[in-house]
Amino acid sequence: MVLRAPLWTSRHQAGLALAEAFADRRGHSGDTTLVAVPRGGVPVAAAMASRLELPLVTWSVRKVADPSWPELAIGAVAAGGVVVWRNGAGGRQRATTATEHGWLRDQELELQRRQRRFGDPPADQLRGRHLIVVDDGIATGMTVKAALLSLRRVRPASLALAVPVVDRDVAGELGRLVERMEALAVVSDLQAVGLWYEHFEQLSDRQVLALLQGCRGGIPSTPPAPPLSGP
Repeated sequence: MVLRAPLWTSRHQAGLALAEAFADRRGHSGDTTLVAVPRGGVPVAAAMASRLELPLVTWSVRKVADPSWPELAIGAVAAGGVVVWRNGAGGRQRATTATEHGWLRDQELELQRRQRRFGDPPADQLRGRHLIVVDDGIATGMTVKAALLSLRRVRPASLALAVPVVDRDVAGELGRLVERMEALAVVSDLQAVGLWYEHFEQLSDRQVLALLQGCRGGIPSTPPAPPLSGP
């Protein structure tokens, strides 16, 4: 089948489609949590939460970029001191430059602000649970890779990744970091996630909070279930 953009009218519609891929987890709120990468991953995960009857939390990540090229990520930072840099021989130089110019520190501060603003949970609330990490699309994979490495440190029962659209090469790399990966569209040379949606507006903190407040909350304390099945 040839995939042609756009495939979805909105992030919400994409989330409903992703929920079908995780129908086996419907109602498993005792041991499974949806973990949205804000901001864009929240409306996708909110739609999944309503359909699957699962709790939803956020796990903030910030990309590190040269201010003169803000759209090009050279790295990403996540909870627990996790920092990843774009692959290649220049990775060490990028890290040095970002540190010396304060770009990394700026994003660490913004990360802390978002963690407080969105109410990211402490690690012990996620330990031993099946975590389904959700974003609205993956082009370079920098922020999602940082999120997965960070969440692995909380010692979950398992990690899954749910995404509407992902670059083919990046999918191969990220798939090795999780027990399960579900992507509705895997495309070559993905240039811009927004092209795959008819409506792809930038979200404000207030919109994110409204979506979170409208979802089921709370994480029951029950023993972990058997590991997630494969795709």
